[in-house]
Amino acid sequence: MAASPQNPAAPGPRRKVSRHRGEGQWAAGHFTPLNGNEQFKKDDDGLNVRTRIETIYSKRGFDSIDPNDLRGRMRWWGLYTQRRPGIDGGKTAVLEPEELDDRYFMLRVRIDAGALTTRQLRVIGEVSQEFARGTADITDRQNVQYHWIRIEDVPEIWQRLEAVGLSTVTACGDTPRVMIGSPVAGIAEDEIIDATPALEEMKRRVLNNPAYSNLPRKFKTAISGSPLLDVVHEINDVAFVGVRHPEHGPGFDVWVGGGLSTNPKLGVRLGAWVPIEDVPDVYEGVISIFRDYGYRRLRTRARLKFLVADWGAEKFRQVLEDEYLGGRKLVDGPAPEQPVQQWRDHIGVHRQKDGRFYVGFAPRVGRVDGATLTKIADLAEAHGSGRVRTTVEQKMIVLDVEQDRVESLVEGLEALDLTARPSTFRRGTMACTGIEFCKLAIVETKQRGSTLIDELERRLPDFDEPLTINLNGCPNACARIQVADIGLKGQLVLDDEGRQVEGYQVHLGGALGLEAGFGRKVRGLKVTADELPDYIERVLTRFRAERTEGERFAAWTARASEEALS
Repeated sequence: MAASPQNPAAPGPRRKVSRHRGEGQWAAGHFTPLNGNEQFKKDDDGLNVRTRIETIYSKRGFDSIDPNDLRGRMRWWGLYTQRRPGIDGGKTAVLEPEELDDRYFMLRVRIDAGALTTRQLRVIGEVSQEFARGTADITDRQNVQYHWIRIEDVPEIWQRLEAVGLSTVTACGDTPRVMIGSPVAGIAEDEIIDATPALEEMKRRVLNNPAYSNLPRKFKTAISGSPLLDVVHEINDVAFVGVRHPEHGPGFDVWVGGGLSTNPKLGVRLGAWVPIEDVPDVYEGVISIFRDYGYRRLRTRARLKFLVADWGAEKFRQVLEDEYLGGRKLVDGPAPEQPVQQWRDHIGVHRQKDGRFYVGFAPRVGRVDGATLTKIADLAEAHGSGRVRTTVEQKMIVLDVEQDRVESLVEGLEALDLTARPSTFRRGTMACTGIEFCKLAIVETKQRGSTLIDELERRLPDFDEPLTINLNGCPNACARIQVADIGLKGQLVLDDEGRQVEGYQVHLGGALGLEAGFGRKVRGLKVTADELPDYIERVLTRFRAERTEGERFAAWTARASEEALS
């Protein structure tokens, strides 16, 4: 374990201590908190708030919660206050936190690599129905999010989840967030390497560990051995991507410094090939670099992507090797090959390497409910499966289905409005939480995304090109707007009569995997929510008229005129 202020006795490199506060980097001796967030983390480890929730807040109620716990440390256990109903988007940036706070919480259940048993899924559904008014959204990081959670019920919820091996620990906060992974790890026929053993060891080392519970900000991890590049590795703080080394065989290519939000950056390769047994050491080294060298002065610059941008990949790799791997040099390795298909969501029926099949299906923009989740668990078990998965596209998968039971499962899913044969629009549309529950949001997203799917299916029933449409309620890009074919950033806009209404700034032609890059913004292009179906229909009709043979939407938008995109 690397040294840290929480664990000063642990072995680690000796560093020169500087008096200048700089960016608040611990490695330079800058331990004095430079903002309120750093102060409350220094005052008490966020992991410790669980005891207060169990012994004080759940018994005395919402009004007993210390403000630094309410809007800070409780995130270390997956809890955020949700948005008070009735507050319009124009007030999001002007009201004080206590004016935006409802007396209910969002609770995030971390589901590393999206891996669930049907028993776990059933418990998630039961908790939703009993404590969360039926809410249970699937996120684009493979988690499940509840809403309407009362502080009085949190200990009981934890007990129910933990009894089946689930947790909410560090699902939020300045911590190692959920580790996203290939939902078909260990079963896909085309898999380069099964990352599961490495992921389990990574979790063992860092989760609930005070050495990694005070990072400059959140830390996002991805690992996959799939040739489909199915974990959006380019936009994580650290990612391990399956590759075959010409001399050493299957292993992982290391990426660092990706992230979106208001200052998006794609991750960079370190140029290093890592065997699976060394992945946990490299992971622990990268997260320790972030802890020790990460910028803590300004929250807006406290993500790893800013340090990587300042250092560059070569220096980052050198510091990793020299200071955190004990001088061990990493092996140079190849970049991952480009995937042969644009869809990376595992939707549809696919053969497993054991001869059985997995079936991927599409809820609407990740919006499900507890009753539906329990029915999915029942349906999977009725067809001989005990395992399900969530994906980074807000979708789900049932594993281990015998061939003669596949069609019956598909029909059962269709009866739940969970199609394994979705339209392009059902398959490719994602949405963040939006103004319904999120305190940062400006516009509504979930219902609008669902309505948009129906409208586009009606207007363009034969459109079958791969296409992603991502709706976000604010500029923070939780729904990955910059890397969607059509990314929609929520904001207030003026309609034709000069009234301020909900609308979107449009990003066109973003992509991950094939030719990763950020979408193009057309000068002055903003679309009201009501105009959205008309706008997308118009652009897609123009695309089909102008595209060359085999040309993807993203490639067409890069060369199209602003008139064609308006």
